[in-house]
Amino acid sequence: MDPTNLTRTFLTFLRKAGLRRIRLHDLRHSTATLLLEQGVELVVIKELLEHAHIGVTATVYAHVRLRLQREAMTALGNALSHS
Repeated sequence: MDPTNLTRTFLTFLRKAGLRRIRLHDLRHSTATLLLEQGVELVVIKELLEHAHIGVTATVYAHVRLRLQREAMTALGNALSHS
């Protein structure tokens, strides 16, 4: 499929759905973020996105990992304070 036609079709779908314009590539980022938030291992996400090195995946999605780590520490603190 021609990339221009794919982009045009994708933008048509967005417009018809009443959604804001995004790049098709942005769906990769959304997918990885959602998977991380569901606890999927970084190495699995690396393979799904076909990144050559896990460092690329880790760097691009570091903000999500830090937030999840903070949430985990908060949950641990809550559990310990209720013991």
